[in-house]
Amino acid sequence: MGPRQFKKLYSLRWLLLFPIPLLWCVMQSQGWLEFAENKFTQWRYFYRGELPSPLKVIYVDVDSQSIDEIGNFPWNRAFFSRVGEALVEKAGVKAVGFDFVLSDNGVPESVDRAKLIAGNREFARYLWKGPPVVLAASYSASVFRDINGKKQYRDLPLLSRDLGPTEKLEPPELPAFNVGRSIPFNPPNIGLIDTLDGGTRWVALFTPSNVRTYYHMSLVLARLYYGLGPEAYQVHDDRIDLVDPDGVVRLSVPLRERQLLEVNWFSPWRDDDNNPRLGFSTVYNYAEMLRSENPEERATGEAFFAQDDWKNAVVLIGPVDPLLQDLGPTPFDDVPVPKVGVHGNLLKTIISGQFIRHLSPWAVNVIVFGLTLLVAILAVTGGSRSVFAKIMAVLCAAAYVGLGFHFFRTSNLLLPMTAPLGAAFTTSFAALIWQVVEEQKQKGRIKGMFGAYVSPELVDSMVESGEDPQLGGHDAEITAYFSDIQSFSTFSERLGSGPLVELMNEYLTACTDIVQAEGGTLDKYIGDAVVAMFGAPIPMPDHAYRACVASQRVHVKLLELREKWRSEGDKWPSIVWEMQSRIGLNTGVSMIGNMGSRTRFNYTMMGDNVNLAARMESGAKSWGVYSMCTESTKQACEQHGGDHVVFRPLGRIVVKGRTQPVPIYEIVGLKEHVSAQMRECITIFGQAMERYYARDWTAALGLFAQSRELETNVPGKTPGVVSNPSLVYLDITRQYQAEPPPQDWDGVYVMKEK
Repeated sequence: MGPRQFKKLYSLRWLLLFPIPLLWCVMQSQGWLEFAENKFTQWRYFYRGELPSPLKVIYVDVDSQSIDEIGNFPWNRAFFSRVGEALVEKAGVKAVGFDFVLSDNGVPESVDRAKLIAGNREFARYLWKGPPVVLAASYSASVFRDINGKKQYRDLPLLSRDLGPTEKLEPPELPAFNVGRSIPFNPPNIGLIDTLDGGTRWVALFTPSNVRTYYHMSLVLARLYYGLGPEAYQVHDDRIDLVDPDGVVRLSVPLRERQLLEVNWFSPWRDDDNNPRLGFSTVYNYAEMLRSENPEERATGEAFFAQDDWKNAVVLIGPVDPLLQDLGPTPFDDVPVPKVGVHGNLLKTIISGQFIRHLSPWAVNVIVFGLTLLVAILAVTGGSRSVFAKIMAVLCAAAYVGLGFHFFRTSNLLLPMTAPLGAAFTTSFAALIWQVVEEQKQKGRIKGMFGAYVSPELVDSMVESGEDPQLGGHDAEITAYFSDIQSFSTFSERLGSGPLVELMNEYLTACTDIVQAEGGTLDKYIGDAVVAMFGAPIPMPDHAYRACVASQRVHVKLLELREKWRSEGDKWPSIVWEMQSRIGLNTGVSMIGNMGSRTRFNYTMMGDNVNLAARMESGAKSWGVYSMCTESTKQACEQHGGDHVVFRPLGRIVVKGRTQPVPIYEIVGLKEHVSAQMRECITIFGQAMERYYARDWTAALGLFAQSRELETNVPGKTPGVVSNPSLVYLDITRQYQAEPPPQDWDGVYVMKEK
């Protein structure tokens, strides 16, 4: 890598691109990329395939057949008692877990209460013996009522949330046993069945409460699998240990965020040797045979539960009927499957020790920035190796994906995918765009070298055509635009060269941006003056309308600039706070083209109509207005802009250097900016002009006096205003009243100044 490339590598560009991978790190930490990350995880499960089960897990399904044979929920708990007793006592299973909360809530009135209580008592008597049977408890299923009687659901308490004091945390919904007594029965083995956000990947292995700590069903089943008592749990910040009475750690389960564990799914949900499944009604019928007085039936029941498949197995009894709505997608199954499989796979995860491993947050950030830097540098490498470097950038990203799949298959390590790849590609894309922009800027700088002598439009035309620009021009209808600052000589006197340059740069930038935004072409700057044209070099039918709109936008912007300059305090003298700009417009056919010498020329405009636009700007001072145009501009504007631009007739004048009178108009403003007061002023002013042309000086003076009171630009009140049309015509009318014009006077006013 040469010095130039080295300098480029560590240039400001990379510092400005730094927020992109940082944003991906933040999104990763906040869990906003979970959906995409889960997709990557699912693909890795498909790549890894199934794992051999470390223990036998048998599912007993509360399926459609069982509901058809036994009836709808709630079932008499004698069914559960007899199935559980048969599995433990006869089949010799290690433990049995029930994946539904046995609640007395919602029991229909049609249920026989006596039979219900009898069944509860039977199940309670069996559980009192302390068999390895785990009943479910749930936070997500528990319901409480607010002060308005509306049902609301509690969230699963997580240590990562601000839970407050433990004594304020209510327990989950626990199994309820109505045994006909005032003292409730509490089963000895209770396990939580909640998953994080109702999914099938993350569970909280324990949750505190104001009663006691409750552990997840899979962890309780693991404890029973090893024959340990309730005192075996030892909770640490980073793990939960199951310890035997001699103090030997039989099992250690790592925790994420002090409470969570991710399920390592061993296989899809299906009925095979890895996931044997039986219907509840089938198992119950065999359990009932054990109680039969018929020897043959008892023998059949004994044979069923004496099968070797039951020995040392863990049985999970849970709902699988879709109508029971306990379903969710898994990494192996795209369609929702019964969530009882969560407990089976989590139990296998705990017993086998094949825990899903994740990198620490700082390691994730290192990978994000490292891969981003590597891929981005290769992506923006130029020169003869550009194509090869970009191929290497793609290969580096692909290699990282390959490593992610390999590590998951060999060591259950889940490398982050979305954040590193997303950061690498978005940063590389941004860097490539930046590189293209820089290259275009370089071309622009070359164009700028020529643009100092010829117009940018000609430079673009020259670059595109490959031909040198030539002298010449043609006639076209345009709207010429001239603007000038009122009393600019005073600014030059009051401001030093440095402040004057700063002020003019800010002002001229604002004016030029507006002119160009409206489609105008900047011709030149003449000191504080801005000269532009609308309708060339690109023809546009509404050039007069665009020019009028631009003139009013400039005045609005100048108002904002005056307020800004005033807010800067002593930086500027008060004259700056009152800056006003006069603008003159005229529409007509002019000569436009490349004009100048053989060696230096510019794209500009010439002709009588251009000169007339300049007279509109200079003559605006005499009429006390800041935007003045000819009748041709007004008519062309109204053809395309309707009444969006408001005009006021100022009479007919003969400008210096011409002999023909020209009707002139003040551009009052855009319709949405013109107040009702100003509209009334225009109406009265028009009436005064009619009396003025009729030589009714007294009536004209009275009307001009009325319009004067409605003028919005008032000397001494409005910053920088020294006159207005009403005041101007009051003076002219008084002059004519004192010295009437000749009898052939046609209302034309001859200007003595440019």
